[in-house]
Amino acid sequence: MAIFPIRVYPDPVLRSPAAPVERIDGHIRRLVDDMLETMYQAPGVGLAAPQIGVALQVVVFDVGEGPHHLINPVLLETAGSWTFDEGCLSVPDRFWSVRRPGFARARGLNLDGDEVEYAGEELLGRVLQHETDHLKGTIILHRLPRRLRKQAMKEMREEALGLSEGR
Repeated sequence: MAIFPIRVYPDPVLRSPAAPVERIDGHIRRLVDDMLETMYQAPGVGLAAPQIGVALQVVVFDVGEGPHHLINPVLLETAGSWTFDEGCLSVPDRFWSVRRPGFARARGLNLDGDEVEYAGEELLGRVLQHETDHLKGTIILHRLPRRLRKQAMKEMREEALGLSEGR
């Protein structure tokens, strides 16, 4: 297994839709293992393949119940509302109060090619939504109100240019 560097905004792979996995093989199994190792090392509770530069529809997550993965996930249902300080490994060291549905249900494939479903409220629901967003080229910055998004992007540009002391 290998730990990969996590791509950070504005890397183009984060803003492009990921391709569906056509065949589950040794490459995909290795990818899932590497993604889990990378996620735990970061540390994070979820990771999508584009975040390590692989434009495929694969996500891994662990909200405290052990490691899970979904290949070609589809968000089937959301309900309710839950506001939570959400962050993203691809926008490091930043958290924003983001309102999303409080419940989510997603379906995808496991490494055996069998259909699996995960559903949950609060953190699990949020992780399912957040990671499937990544597969569509949507990142947390897109979920922020325009004014807050512009301010965050300005701060990140200034930090990248060394014009601020950071956060």
